[in-house]
Amino acid sequence: MASTIVPYLFLLAFLVLPLSTIAKSYKNISLGSTLTTSDVTNFWPSPSGEFAFGFQKIGNSSSGFLLAIWFNKLKEKTIVWSANRDKFAPDGSKIQLSMDGRLVLTDPNGQEIWARGELGAGPAYGAMLDTGNFVLATTSISSATQWQSFDEPTDTILPGQVLNRRTRLVSSLSDTNVSSGRFELLLQDDGNLVFYKVEVNDAYWSSTTGGSGYQVIFNQSGFIFVQAKNGTLLNLISSSNEANSTTSQLYHQRAILEYDGVFRHYVYPKKSSSGRPMEWFTLYNIPDNICLSQLQQGIGGIACGFNSLCSIGTDRRPRCECPLGYILNDPNDKIGNCKPNFPEQDCKDESRDVEAFTIHEMLNTSWFGGDYASYINGTEDSCRQNCLSDCYCALAVYYPGACWKKRYPLLNGRVDSAELGKALLKIGKDNSTVGLTTTTTTTPPQSQDGEKRKNQSSLIISVSVLLGSSVFVLMLLAFLYVFKFKGKKPKKISPYQVASGMNIRSFSYNELEEATNGFEEVLGTGAFSTVYKAVLNDENGKIVAVKKLHKTVTEGEEGFQAEVNSISRTNHKNLIQLLGFCNEGQHRLLVYEHMKNGSLADLLFKDSRLSWSKRVQVAIDTAKGLCYLHEECRDQIIHCDIKPHNVLLDESLTANIADFGIAKLLGKDQTRTTTKVRGTRGYIAPEWFRNTAITVKVDVYSFGILLLELICCRKSYKQDVANENEMILAEWACDCYRRNELHLLAGDDEEAIEDTMRFEKLLMVAIWCIQENPALRPSMKNVILMLEGSKEVSIPPDPFSFICSG
Repeated sequence: MASTIVPYLFLLAFLVLPLSTIAKSYKNISLGSTLTTSDVTNFWPSPSGEFAFGFQKIGNSSSGFLLAIWFNKLKEKTIVWSANRDKFAPDGSKIQLSMDGRLVLTDPNGQEIWARGELGAGPAYGAMLDTGNFVLATTSISSATQWQSFDEPTDTILPGQVLNRRTRLVSSLSDTNVSSGRFELLLQDDGNLVFYKVEVNDAYWSSTTGGSGYQVIFNQSGFIFVQAKNGTLLNLISSSNEANSTTSQLYHQRAILEYDGVFRHYVYPKKSSSGRPMEWFTLYNIPDNICLSQLQQGIGGIACGFNSLCSIGTDRRPRCECPLGYILNDPNDKIGNCKPNFPEQDCKDESRDVEAFTIHEMLNTSWFGGDYASYINGTEDSCRQNCLSDCYCALAVYYPGACWKKRYPLLNGRVDSAELGKALLKIGKDNSTVGLTTTTTTTPPQSQDGEKRKNQSSLIISVSVLLGSSVFVLMLLAFLYVFKFKGKKPKKISPYQVASGMNIRSFSYNELEEATNGFEEVLGTGAFSTVYKAVLNDENGKIVAVKKLHKTVTEGEEGFQAEVNSISRTNHKNLIQLLGFCNEGQHRLLVYEHMKNGSLADLLFKDSRLSWSKRVQVAIDTAKGLCYLHEECRDQIIHCDIKPHNVLLDESLTANIADFGIAKLLGKDQTRTTTKVRGTRGYIAPEWFRNTAITVKVDVYSFGILLLELICCRKSYKQDVANENEMILAEWACDCYRRNELHLLAGDDEEAIEDTMRFEKLLMVAIWCIQENPALRPSMKNVILMLEGSKEVSIPPDPFSFICSG
């Protein structure tokens, strides 16, 4: 933006070439006139031939046609306006100035695609003017203009054009796709001219003319400025040495909000003798370096997407590149989001796979926003190691004496020579798979028992070879092998002694091994355990789930026994019931009741999703189970990992909380504890990263994220979305609530849409639960009262600094 204005030069230029919205000369387009897509060489030109109105072919033969206005004398035929950029006209379509005075675009079947003009406005005519403006006017004495293209710009304005309040420009989607894109220019009701990113509805540039701006004017001298109602110039948007009283004589001009979010003022020489090549070149662009611009909310990038790096080329255009180890989420969207091209680190036990990652250094590089922890007076090496060993750290930015750790996804990446920071990006090592989580289906990890069976099998085969002369022996050994290990149904567990001082059974390891058929049928796997199917030897033959722990939270026999004792004393209809355990040598196993319908994740994120009423009930059930753990247990329990995978559903779809056995147990007189970060990425409360004591409010936060997932039937983080502001569910839900666009969250769920009041109430409860300040989050008891309607839900604080400002 020009910071200094030369008043006298500007005033002279403004007086010499006043605005003119309708040229004096034009050619009438009479009623009934038509243009068709079958002959794009036929169009309605302006009197001098500078501009033309008609159809332009878009892309290949199947893409369709654009009803447009373009520079007709230029070889590029540069388009400056279009009517149907988001709904191309198929071959066989036509535009007609109908006998009732309307301009109507129809498809080959006669269906209306687009129309302008007023019915009953009286005799009318159309005209393509030399200013680039197409008008519909009446033939009355006043020659009133009932519609003009200048009042409905697309992404471009021309000399002589005025933008009034509420008038906007919308960028194209890319340099080859003319559909509506990511950026808008708008003169707001308060008179402030802003550029903003559509997906997040947040400005990244402002004219600072709020309260006084009245119009944006592009005059014939090449000046673009914001003007007050009394004619006072408030802000000069574009000017240069090229802009003067002879500009209109020497150059074609246009100003466009382009697909990369930059507003550029272009000129094109009318004659080769002007000393310029015969092509468009830039006079001015705003902002000068969009990579350094920031959204007020700190969400995502501006010119480039999540996890992408923005840099400015010599042509002052932004370049978007995925950093090392990342690839484009959509290969066709060059300015879109990037995603890791390596499996993510295991957050349940990150120490197991630190060796699978490395740090990639990037000088003069930084990402703005997304910090969750910072350290001062540290070295670069300590910053590097801190991020490498922290699974929640996707990248650290090191400044001399300061280290800033960033969570995934990475926001506002930029490379600039003035940037003093050094980015330390954590990426997977080449060909590394140790301890990594992948999205592909894999076989369960080989247990010691499986290895034992493998060795036994190898032994049998070896013996068979030694006795190869006896076919009978071979057959006998094969028969014994098949009989012992193959096709065996789960053996029922016989009753065993009740553990001393406990109200649950104690099982031997051999019993559980045989009952699960050598731990054959896997029900689920996790970082701490694998769950297998088995059957109890009771009159009902009850199916149970045997959880085999890979690593206990509390090491040692006494610690495990104490933890199991605490778990066994929990008794609530919304908690998974512990039926027994095994504590034998190095083996730690827990026996739980089996949930027929699996986890909430299985039913929530698939096509056959739970109904709205069932989801509401699941939310209430889960809240009741958490309330019991927090407030009604003899030993207060913080779950630390509330998520859909840990909410299991029985045959009647009643929710039961699982996996609270790995949580940190607190004594009766304790309400706070300090411990290593636990939980799953996307559900973790911010206080985990602040080296402060945590309370039961970390579960309230996780429940808030879970509640949002229940409301919207989607995961807390999702990459394949139409708009990048929808990727992080908490941010999107917060934004939709502020803008009162709850229908976007409900999607096509008709039951939820009809239950608008309850939908909004649950959304408000969720927003209360995910407040940055733990003290603002309600207790689970109050959450239950609000969900059930026994307590009013007050309006949650706005803005939400942690969720909405990154």
